[in-house]
Amino acid sequence: MISSSRRALLKGALSVSAGAALLPPAAIAGAAPDTLNAHLSGYLTGLHDPVIIREGDTYHVFGSGGWQGHPGPSWRTSKDLRVWTDNGSPFDIPAWAHAAIPKATSIWAPDIHFVDGVFRLYYSVSTGGSMRSVTGFATNPTLDRTAPLYKWTDHGLVIETHPGDGFNAIDSNFFRDEGGNDWLEFGSYWGGLKLIRLDRKTGKRAAGDTQIRSLAYRPAPEGADNPIEGGFLFRHGGYYYLFASFDFCCRKLASNYFVACGRSKSVTGPYVDRAGKPMMEGAAKTVLIEQPWGSTRWRGPGHCGLMHDGARDLIVYHAYDAEHDAAPTLRLAELRWDAEGWPIALS
Repeated sequence: MISSSRRALLKGALSVSAGAALLPPAAIAGAAPDTLNAHLSGYLTGLHDPVIIREGDTYHVFGSGGWQGHPGPSWRTSKDLRVWTDNGSPFDIPAWAHAAIPKATSIWAPDIHFVDGVFRLYYSVSTGGSMRSVTGFATNPTLDRTAPLYKWTDHGLVIETHPGDGFNAIDSNFFRDEGGNDWLEFGSYWGGLKLIRLDRKTGKRAAGDTQIRSLAYRPAPEGADNPIEGGFLFRHGGYYYLFASFDFCCRKLASNYFVACGRSKSVTGPYVDRAGKPMMEGAAKTVLIEQPWGSTRWRGPGHCGLMHDGARDLIVYHAYDAEHDAAPTLRLAELRWDAEGWPIALS
């Protein structure tokens, strides 16, 4: 999750590279196509932590709440991936989450998937710089507000953390592996990115499986921050890919957030970079990064969501617009794959 209040409490200046440099579009055979980012318009600002999904002919992007007067997730839609319209918010902070986190003012980092006939949206509630966090989920048979069946049903708590637990129950990402097993990846700072097994029917913790699996970690000097968060699992070409955001967001034009990934033959890892170095040691292959840092219009690209969209793959993320008061803004790119199966964002 990325929240300005939270980042204000997270101090430190760690900024190290995460893997190999981004390959340019020229590395792809043939001429590079026009980018999706070049044509974005409409309601683009006020967006952190986006994810994307399509129902019928409509694309939906959800992000963290606290914008446009809504504590619930932000929600915007498009028919063509170009012009984006405000769609309000799906729901506010549920009563159970407010009771657990009384000082919470918004829902963080939603993640949405179409699962067994319904849209399932996982979300987190917390406060700045705290390990006291909860993650829950809600479902809806449709994302069409005009449909008779449209109704969000909240299913309550999935996982929670308290100070001293050593990891944080935010930035959740649902994933179903090739064997039909369901998982929830989550985590930010502290203990890095974690994975738990879910029950396929309930969407909550699998009975009898209490294991908290570690997927990625950012080593840091004693007393320093270890910024890694916003994980997203994705399947391509026989591998599981773990995308994550490194370094710092929410510092306006000083943001140096970036996205990198590793891959594994198993959903539980180990995830490694192109050179075979483990993500548990901070290694990853860079996917989205400002180059050179601090000199372009779009600062701190990060906290991504991905989707298969027919024959193409898409990656959605946010970045800070140096030409518009560092506004956190929707960004969108097609994702290609090089000859060795590593992702390249056509941003």
